[in-house]
Amino acid sequence: MDPETQNNSDRPEASEAVKGLKQEDVEILSVEGDAEVGEHLRFRVGVNLKFTRLDKYLCGRFGQFSRTRLQKLIKEQGVNVNGRPAKPSHRLNAKDEIDLVLPPREVRELLGEDIPIEVIYEDDEMMAINKQANMIVHPARGNRSGTLVNGLVYYANHLSAGSGEFRPGIVHRLDKNTTGVMAIAKTDHAHWKLSRQFAERTTQKTYIAIVHGVPELTADRINMPLGVHPRHREKYAIRIDGKESQTFYKVLEEFRGYSLVELSPRTGRTHQLRVHMLHINHPIVADDMYGGKYVYQWQIEDAEPKVEEPLMGRVALHAWKLNIKHPTTDEPMEFEAPLPPDMQNFLEELRKFRTK
Repeated sequence: MDPETQNNSDRPEASEAVKGLKQEDVEILSVEGDAEVGEHLRFRVGVNLKFTRLDKYLCGRFGQFSRTRLQKLIKEQGVNVNGRPAKPSHRLNAKDEIDLVLPPREVRELLGEDIPIEVIYEDDEMMAINKQANMIVHPARGNRSGTLVNGLVYYANHLSAGSGEFRPGIVHRLDKNTTGVMAIAKTDHAHWKLSRQFAERTTQKTYIAIVHGVPELTADRINMPLGVHPRHREKYAIRIDGKESQTFYKVLEEFRGYSLVELSPRTGRTHQLRVHMLHINHPIVADDMYGGKYVYQWQIEDAEPKVEEPLMGRVALHAWKLNIKHPTTDEPMEFEAPLPPDMQNFLEELRKFRTK
């Protein structure tokens, strides 16, 4: 009988880690130790190699560990191939013998938190919500709580697996200080269908922003490629070697020194709208990363300077509308989120003191 498919009933009871090894892919040679504190495994690679790099191969075999964790184990010489320590990039061949001690299972608990979620629409497949300001979408290094995902986990009975660690339900993102409409997937089927719409650019996203100055053209297209800033890695910039990026804008209302604009991105690059508005010399109000300035009441009124809080304490950008097709019925759907109070108040002050 082929050892790749032979019965293993005479071997010790397999732990959860061992059960994760597909028997058509490997031959388990030995199992020792306690899975709760680390487990010593020795197995032979099968003939159906999907990944030949050692680190990727182990990720495919042990899904409960992150690639970073397994790479660290390899670099610390915790994995032998044919009796010798190997590197993460080591290329495997069929019948190679891998010997390793699994690290203890990582604790990756995602806690739900009672964070207010403004639901615009909800059914068994998806949700549309109005994201508030000053909220990160999903947990990341240094921000394990207080995120939209923490609130969604508390609110919803079920969410899709998501597109990455700690991202259940998240199909697309908004910046921390951008408010407005977001689509949330409650099932994996809905996640796949919605993600495909965003990837194929069949969705329509419409934003509202308050910017400095009044563009010369009342409507135009900004077609400039974007890439990571050459000196500041947390920022983005116009780059010849960047990715295609297109934004359509339309001026909705003009004021002395400011304007209300509608922005429709045709691509979904990080910080796209903010960088494009800076490029045409009309940065978004309070966007200090991309040329925007904080605006105070005394400035709006052309009064004497005084110490006070700015009218807008965050980037004046709001995801106003989202047009998608329902992931199950394919029915066209439009979701709309009203302007948040801070932008509405700023707009009213402009109408009061800055009307042309």
